[in-house]
Amino acid sequence: MSDRLAVLKTYKLFVGGKFPRSEGGRVYEVAAESGEWLGNAPLGTRKDVRDAVAAARKGFGGWAAATAYNRGQVLYRVAEMLETRGTLGGEDVAAAVDRLVWYAGWTDKLAQVAGSMNPVAGPYWNVSRPEPCGVVGVLAPPRGGLLGLVSVLAPVLAAGNAAVVVPAEGAPLGALELGEVLGVSDVPAGVVNVVSGPVAQLAPVLAAHADVDGVDLTGAAPEAVAELEGLAAGTLKRVWRGDPAEAWGADPGTARLLAFTELKTVWHPASW
Repeated sequence: MSDRLAVLKTYKLFVGGKFPRSEGGRVYEVAAESGEWLGNAPLGTRKDVRDAVAAARKGFGGWAAATAYNRGQVLYRVAEMLETRGTLGGEDVAAAVDRLVWYAGWTDKLAQVAGSMNPVAGPYWNVSRPEPCGVVGVLAPPRGGLLGLVSVLAPVLAAGNAAVVVPAEGAPLGALELGEVLGVSDVPAGVVNVVSGPVAQLAPVLAAHADVDGVDLTGAAPEAVAELEGLAAGTLKRVWRGDPAEAWGADPGTARLLAFTELKTVWHPASW
């Protein structure tokens, strides 16, 4: 019998393309349902969330300005890196990879499906097309594993938004591992940020932050949804109220792709 002691992993946050410790340097233990120790997750604070929002705002401009085709290439690269990441384990990894590829394929089709040429009474072109909202706070679902996380994050990115992800407090390791995958992929710094910790403390910061343009409340506790919606209303955020018990294996559809977009309409003189 080996007397070797395993190296116990302590994760870090993923903010601005880097892996900082939490503001206070504190961590908390994450265990499986069986009680088996899985790792130490950083105990993020309100300041860590504010830092992540600042990083997301900085990364948003370049990501939104990239061509839709390029965003698709980047998401596909994430899928490639995830496919070869053996430490994540779990049966849903392949499904999460497939989901990433599915959304990667939508990046250069979204404008064609959601955009329109509008009829006008005059010699003008009137064209509408979807554009990203900006920075989106994502409360990851407590269940659904990596597939559930990818299912709420990938459409936000495919539409051209930047994201600040707060994973479920009891199951943050999938998001933190995904952050390590993103760190060696082609995702620009700040486009995705992961802050783990007490959701009850971190979620209100995202909902009330004036520089956050939308929030996905899929992972919010039912009793907290009304408060978070009220905080979001204070700065006129877009809110998506997902179902934490959603069947993530089902056809994802396009609703989440459009949840954090807005239509931009352009008038132009027509030449016949």
